[in-house]
Amino acid sequence: MSMIWKRLQKNFKKKQNVQYTEELDLPQSSQQLDQNLQTNIRNMKDTLGNSSDLIIREFKIGQNPVYNAALVCIDGLIDVDFINDFLMKTLMNELENIEKDEVKSPQDLLIKMKEKVLTVAEVKNAQDWNKLLLSLLSGETVLLINGCDDTLVCSTKGGELRSILEPVSELSIRGPRDSFTESIRTNTAMVRRRIKSPNLWLETMQIGEITQTDVGMMYVKGIVNDKLVQEVKERLERIEIDEVLASNTIEEFIIDATASPWPTIFVTERPDVVAGNLMEGRIVIFVDGTPFPLLVPATWNQFFQSAEDYYLRWNIASFIRFIRVVSLLLAMLGPATYVAFLSFHQELIPSPLLVSLAAQRQGIPFPVFIEALLMEFTFEILREAGVRMPRPVGSAVSIVGALVLGEAAVQAGIVSAGMVIVVSATAIGSFTIPHHSMVDAVRIIRFALMALAASFGIYGIGLGVIMLVAHTCSLRSFGIPYLAPFAPLILSDQGDTILRLPKPWLAKRPRLVDQNKIGRSNNTPKPKPPEKGSNTIKKDHTKRNADET
Repeated sequence: MSMIWKRLQKNFKKKQNVQYTEELDLPQSSQQLDQNLQTNIRNMKDTLGNSSDLIIREFKIGQNPVYNAALVCIDGLIDVDFINDFLMKTLMNELENIEKDEVKSPQDLLIKMKEKVLTVAEVKNAQDWNKLLLSLLSGETVLLINGCDDTLVCSTKGGELRSILEPVSELSIRGPRDSFTESIRTNTAMVRRRIKSPNLWLETMQIGEITQTDVGMMYVKGIVNDKLVQEVKERLERIEIDEVLASNTIEEFIIDATASPWPTIFVTERPDVVAGNLMEGRIVIFVDGTPFPLLVPATWNQFFQSAEDYYLRWNIASFIRFIRVVSLLLAMLGPATYVAFLSFHQELIPSPLLVSLAAQRQGIPFPVFIEALLMEFTFEILREAGVRMPRPVGSAVSIVGALVLGEAAVQAGIVSAGMVIVVSATAIGSFTIPHHSMVDAVRIIRFALMALAASFGIYGIGLGVIMLVAHTCSLRSFGIPYLAPFAPLILSDQGDTILRLPKPWLAKRPRLVDQNKIGRSNNTPKPKPPEKGSNTIKKDHTKRNADET
């Protein structure tokens, strides 16, 4: 299958005849700024199409001589109050800090303003026109002075942003209630609040020839494998595309197995999950404009772990994880097993149950496989309708629609009651999987196993499971085996898989991810009961009673 997919990809790329952005007739700008202020303003208007949200504030600064200057920014991307209080007032009222003999040219004025006047935390020079436009479109403010081919770029990013809200797709009872937003700086700050270490490094780049989207790569230096950092960086630098509007665009370019149903890159919206994975030696990729960063490398076992598992006691969390594994088997194999047993292996069904199922199927006009497909497709339609409709209406449509249609289909003799029970149990089992990307993979695999069961019975299910396991064992995520620590079997990493052992027992990080072999903690001894005769609580209680007497 992999060879066929690679051949199809190769032929598809040959047939593509598209023109890349670098070859399109896009507006080109001069590389260097002009010393004339009006020329720079005119070029900026021409480049941006004289957009209505372009703000250009011209004024005069300096004393004997007086220079013409201008502040340029984009409305909606800036903090207007900050510009009024810390830029305009400073530039027009507080230039007396500069001695007259220190300013002999516009360039000297620009330098002294940066050193003595501007009260902005981040100020940088820019002479390249393209970098200047990128800063302007990122929410920064540009200061231009007539007679100077250099500018000052002040950090004034602001505008309307979504506030930090509770997670929507990864709920937790005892865990934190914050989730990522669409601002990359807000997201990185939320992680830094949890990991206050100088070893938490962040590397930022721009991807997208037109969008110039900020993409950040964060990792903990000393814990992460340096080869993994280099591999992720090279994959990101190889991306050539016009637009990057969400993290899934980056995911599709850097993923290892494009045709596999299994997700090999982990996606989350919780800062605590990101912080925990960073401390295990993984890398997080932030994309500006999306609240879902990417975590690499990812393993199959990771998609069945929830953030809530680490806020519960270890025995409760282990039991819940076991329930998820059972639910996974039910969601993948439930309808296929039902189809196989009723179509080919009736002798394996107990006689009372077989009689009941046969009585239910009397008058059903469809074979078992068609009946299962009909119910599965109906449920998928209801699920999709519930997701796309407004939230108050969507939940009612999915629940009431399933009840009404199921009952009506049984009463009309289109499907049997047993099939409705199997499909309902399958749907409930899929809901226990904590991550939506894994749920989508299970949905695809379920239909494939149903087709094999309808063709070859239980032997088809066995063949499909063997092929699925072989395919899963062949997958890698950035060089890490996807089924680790099960294949290859690593006994030291089994403490946080289906079972979750107590924290003091998890002194080591995952072996394949953390190749620097830096432990989490020392072997902290358990608290011991007080020795006999040293019970200070009892002594204090006896002394208190004596004093009261």
